Amino acid sequence: MAKLRAHLLGVLVSLTGLLAATGGHPVAAASLPGSLWFDARARSALTVRDGHLTDGLGREVVLRGYNVSGETKLAENSGLPFASVADAQKSAAALRTLGGGNTVRFLLSWAHAEPVRGRTDTAYLAAVTEQMRPFLDAGIRVLPDFHQDLYSRYLFDEGSWYTGDGAPQWAVAAGSYPAESCGICLFWGQNITQNQAVTKASYDFWHNAYGVQDAFLATAQQTMAYLAQHLTDDEFAGVVGFDPYNEPHAGTYDSGETSRTWEQNVLLPFYERFRARMDAAGWQDKPTFVEPNLFWNANISTQKQEGGLLDAGTLGPRYVFNAHFYDQKAISGILMWGKAGDGQYAADFATVRDRAAALGTAAVVSEFGHPLSGSVSDKAPTVVKAMYQALDSRLPGASWWNDPAASGPVLSGTQWQWDLYSGRHHEAMNGNPDKVLTSGDAWNGEDLSAVALDDSGSPVVRQDARLLDRLYPSATAGTALAFTYEDRSRDGSTTLTWNPVPASLPDVAQLVGSGQYGLLVWRSDGSAAPTELHLPASFPAASTTVVSDLGTTAGLPAYTGSTPIAVADEPGGAGGQRLLLTASGTAAVHYALVANGATAPSASLLSAARTELSAWAAKEFS
Repeated sequence: MAKLRAHLLGVLVSLTGLLAATGGHPVAAASLPGSLWFDARARSALTVRDGHLTDGLGREVVLRGYNVSGETKLAENSGLPFASVADAQKSAAALRTLGGGNTVRFLLSWAHAEPVRGRTDTAYLAAVTEQMRPFLDAGIRVLPDFHQDLYSRYLFDEGSWYTGDGAPQWAVAAGSYPAESCGICLFWGQNITQNQAVTKASYDFWHNAYGVQDAFLATAQQTMAYLAQHLTDDEFAGVVGFDPYNEPHAGTYDSGETSRTWEQNVLLPFYERFRARMDAAGWQDKPTFVEPNLFWNANISTQKQEGGLLDAGTLGPRYVFNAHFYDQKAISGILMWGKAGDGQYAADFATVRDRAAALGTAAVVSEFGHPLSGSVSDKAPTVVKAMYQALDSRLPGASWWNDPAASGPVLSGTQWQWDLYSGRHHEAMNGNPDKVLTSGDAWNGEDLSAVALDDSGSPVVRQDARLLDRLYPSATAGTALAFTYEDRSRDGSTTLTWNPVPASLPDVAQLVGSGQYGLLVWRSDGSAAPTELHLPASFPAASTTVVSDLGTTAGLPAYTGSTPIAVADEPGGAGGQRLLLTASGTAAVHYALVANGATAPSASLLSAARTELSAWAAKEFS
């Protein structure tokens, strides 16, 4: 670990004492089970290059997964995502095999990390580390996030209609805030701008009143130093960076201040301070995942506030642009009638891509989703499908085949959320023993978890498995030029097909049939390491068909290093498989159609489909 930069910090003495008291760095573990010759190097670093997240082999990386989890926002497990390490292990394995994820945004609690001012709770940090480790050991990358909503639960009392999470009780006590009241609020998010206790406390944090921001930064640094010290080198390599602050908002603006100037003059300097703390804690090689004003991309005009770090210039490779997106019109139940459709969020997610490009960095959508119960839950199958579609490509399915070169980069994203205890909570809301919440997320009436436990204690998905466990290019050796995936997920008994193969490609259409399919087009860079796509459980190796310029195969052979199209286990031993495509040459355009709809397709059909795709690729990417 790099030397601490004492001239930047006022907490060196306490930090040094913490590290000395907790012992030396653990011995590095053996390679993850299922690892191949390139996996260790691939996992050695995650950096930003040319606007993309890249692994240790320089391959473009796509992070897909879930937030683990809103349980951290509750008191029932003391601010931890899980009641036990065993539950963390169960969750990690299920996330891999049922959810198809390779990444989690891992929530942390400032209130539990620093319950007493100036005193970091190392028991909490130890428990956090032990619950994070099963994900890292399963080959799942981890993005820690110091989470907050409505600033702190301690702004609310036993009789409150709402609650919050984030800051510790001492930080709230320092401010002597008014009794909380949201007035006429139908949704908990209205507290962000309407509840004076929340707005004043948020304002004080951003202006470092009572030294609360200094205290938070010191705790964040000690947390990062603890993780760096107590994870093995191999495990720490799987930590992709840090999300400093969930959904930032000014609370209130000073006279003459706007949301845009607040981002420039208040939020960005905070991120620079956090970046310095990361460097001092030994995280120099990991990017900071920075969020803009949470209302910058709201899709209700009255909520939208100008932002998106418009005046940040070029952030560069030490930062990642980190956005959230929820369809508030759909959630309102009033402003959007009916279901989402093909291309519904193409423009919204294109805005995320464009802002990241303007900032000279990569993008991630670290929260998205839709309620799974309540009056608007009928929209969830289409809303979430449309969000995944927009992560995959900036084009609607109806126009993808006609203009694939405009598909844009594949976005990383983590769905909200993956809560093992969904519907089985026992949360005394705001400490009220007469208001014990058990249903949904047990937090402000939300219910968004994609997973739950059945009566036998086994994890089961609460959404269509075809929607959640998806084909996606997890690592591209070169540059991904275009990608699309037709998941054929369902809305009730209706199969949703938004990207049918066009009639101009009849042999490809026959091969795909009514099954799922994905198509990746990429430009190789001469690397000997393969391009990787996550294979959903609905794509078993024996019945997966690949048609590519690299060859054709009906049934995937095991990877040997000399097979251009092959299958292998995903590293970590938790389950899941990956398609490996090894392309020779530099700057050559390659394509691969991956389908599961054909049963023993004939050699003539495979050849005809390859001829059609070759002509299509030559035309569209000449």
